[in-house]
Amino acid sequence: MSEKSLRNRAGRSEVAPQALVEEHLTAFARHLEVEKGRSAHTVRAYLSDLRALDAFLATRGVHGTSAVRLTDLRAWLAGLGSDGAARSSVSRRSAAAKTFFRWAQRTRRIPSDPSLRLLAPGKDAHLPGVLRAPQADALMDLAAVAADDEDPVHVRNRAMLELLYASGMRVGELTGLDIDDLDLDQGTARVLGKGDKERIVPFGAPATDATTAWLASGRPRLVTGESGPALFLGRRGRRVDQRQVRSSLQDLLAHLPDTPAMGPHGLRHSAATHLLEGGADLRTVQELLGHASLATTQIYTHVSVERLRSAYQQAHPRA
Repeated sequence: MSEKSLRNRAGRSEVAPQALVEEHLTAFARHLEVEKGRSAHTVRAYLSDLRALDAFLATRGVHGTSAVRLTDLRAWLAGLGSDGAARSSVSRRSAAAKTFFRWAQRTRRIPSDPSLRLLAPGKDAHLPGVLRAPQADALMDLAAVAADDEDPVHVRNRAMLELLYASGMRVGELTGLDIDDLDLDQGTARVLGKGDKERIVPFGAPATDATTAWLASGRPRLVTGESGPALFLGRRGRRVDQRQVRSSLQDLLAHLPDTPAMGPHGLRHSAATHLLEGGADLRTVQELLGHASLATTQIYTHVSVERLRSAYQQAHPRA
């Protein structure tokens, strides 16, 4: 039975009995958070995937973590595919299940790992939406023009977007910055990435100028007793959130023709792509972005090659 069918049935009947042992799920969540240092967001995502698996297993009459078989897991993933789930979603849920059952066997909660030979489709090979370099320049120019009215939020928006594009940091890393995480003299920021891994990222003169202006004339006008050390603040003086960053970016993009629809992560994609197109090596970009695996960074080489192919086909007489 597919997951969609399960949801439909759940709407007509009582909640299905639990299949996986609740104590195991609770201990696994604690393992991810305490021993592995995973973020609260990551832990919630793992548990959400395992709850979905749990509901599916209950419909197959599976009772207990140790009763799960490889055929159950394959049927679950096949149902997701039949319901039209993206390959990346199926792959993510497969990874959650494999991580859970591997942990359960290692901690002797189950005698064997049913996911050992579980295969999932690879992630969709898609190119992330990015700005071209002239579009990125136009975006930053527009942010600077908006900041000319000296509204502290507009001054803040310019500094946030300059930092995002200059450093390639994640939006969550940006909103988590404190004032003392910046070294404006050196043009570097100390960011806390996934898994609480700290790294130093550089940024250039435009980001330095925009951030200096924010600290001098923007932040002092918004700061309150609730601001603490947060670098970027909202109008009420609290630490800015990711939704506000997204909104500020999309408001500016709406005034630029022919730009892709994108959120703050698109600036990270753009920074990585433009670095590679400018001659930066893959390892440097990997370190800048804080990727644990070089394979994650390699998607940006695909973007660059796609642009090269497009230019070749337009310009070469025998393309």
